[in-house]
Order: sequence, then C-alpha cells, then structure tokens
Amino acid sequence: MPFWDEVTKAVATEYPHVDVQSNHIDALAAFFVTKPSEFDVVVASNLFGDILTDVGSAIMGSIGIAPSANINLEGRYPSMFEPVHGSAPDIAGKGLANPIGQIWTAKMMLDHFGYDELGQTLLDAIEDVTESGIKTRDIGGTSTTKEVTEAIKSSILQAARV
Repeated sequence: MPFWDEVTKAVATEYPHVDVQSNHIDALAAFFVTKPSEFDVVVASNLFGDILTDVGSAIMGSIGIAPSANINLEGRYPSMFEPVHGSAPDIAGKGLANPIGQIWTAKMMLDHFGYDELGQTLLDAIEDVTESGIKTRDIGGTSTTKEVTEAIKSSILQAARV
C-alpha cells in the first residue's frame, strides 16, 4: 500500500512531536500479540484496521468487549462509534452476545463530547459488574446479554444515588 505510506509520511511531517512508525500488517499483528503495551494509537486502512481490532480484542479476552471509534478530530464530519464486533448472526437472539463492547463504545463517545465524568461512570460500572462475576460466556461467565446489561444499568443507577 505505497499510497497509504506516502500520505502517512507527508502528514507525519506536520506533527514532529509524534512518534510515527510504519509496519507491514503481518509484523504489526505479531507485535500486537508479543508486545501489546507498545501501542497507543494505530492508524490503518479499513481492512488492516479491522484485522488489528479483532486481534487486539482477542488479546483482551474477547471480541465482544472491545470498543471502537472512527474520530474526525476537526469535527467537519461526524465521528462514528461502534463496538469492534459485528452483528454476530450466529448468536443473534440467543442472549449470548456480550454488551460490554457497545457500552464501552458509549463511554468513548461521552469522552469525545467532553462528558468524561459520565464516561468514567460507565467504565466503573463495567468493571464493577465483571469483577462481581457477572459476565457472558465469551469471557468465562454464564450470564446472558440481558443480565449483564441490567447489572451494568443497576451499577450506574447505584452510582447516581451516591
């Protein structure tokens, strides 16, 4: 993808304080597995970004818990917030999907719009619920989509009462 590399190199010159590295997708996927803590932000084409978000979320424990956002920093166009996972038609309607990816994505959206405190409330609720053992089967639990969602909702409401 030479064009992508050329554009990245040109844009990088406008941000000399940002460390920019270029990697081939196969090496980058391997680095995600062998040294995930080395990464903060990855800019990639849609195809390669999709591959890397699946690898990254699998490293976190499940594709069902990973949030995602395509952010337009200038605000000229709307940003898009969606969980990494797709529609999962194989488990649709069975109560097996993990809602955390979608809820965590909402946290990212709240942060983006400057509602950091509300975003933190969502993340705290996710952490409280998973720490208490209420988890879907993809991360070692037995709870349904609805049970996890309701537990997170209850945690948020409880935090609001404090």
